[in-house]
Amino acid sequence: MPTADVLVYTRTAGYRHDSIPAGATALAELARDLGKTAEISEDPAVFTPERLDRCAAVVLLSTTGNVLTPEGRTAFEAYLRGGGSLLAVHAAANAEPDWPFYGELLGTRFDGHPEIQPGLVLVDAHDHPATAPLPDRWPRTDEWYNFTSDPRTAGVRVLARADESTYRGGTHGDDHPLVWCREVDWGRFFFTALGHAPETYRDPAFRAHLSGALTWLTA
Repeated sequence: MPTADVLVYTRTAGYRHDSIPAGATALAELARDLGKTAEISEDPAVFTPERLDRCAAVVLLSTTGNVLTPEGRTAFEAYLRGGGSLLAVHAAANAEPDWPFYGELLGTRFDGHPEIQPGLVLVDAHDHPATAPLPDRWPRTDEWYNFTSDPRTAGVRVLARADESTYRGGTHGDDHPLVWCREVDWGRFFFTALGHAPETYRDPAFRAHLSGALTWLTA
């Protein structure tokens, strides 16, 4: 669908990150660089079969809490199972906490984070467009999310991990998944736990990371 667009959804029903405006602007710019139009919305009414049929990809940008209606959930699940794509960024790990399908799609759930601090991301796979431009050891300052379980047990492909030896407060030990992807029926899903601060979305490496994710999702 070369002319289909990207829907950037930013609704929150819990904690709201200050980085959402910067992130939405960056994602819209990156979508346009890929030849897509972009819409930024907080209206759950956009999740209809008719609207989603025009989407090359949907982005959940640091969405928290229950941000979809029951009808929206039904339409969104059908879209993803039918060949749609989803990019979930940062606090989207804490979205839709009582929707089993989304939890299964994510493969785990958000389980808190230590204070914001510098650390290292270990990139395990350079054959994916989202991690191809990144170094093996990628220094970042971010909220280092912990999760309730290892998402690998749910069948995701982990592309990058947090090096817990470089910061305080990690709970996963030597293997701390941070970025992963999967296919669901005919659709695609990508998650990055990074993206807390507004300045992150002006960083060329992080923008390349998001652009690669969108490239994979809209291919």
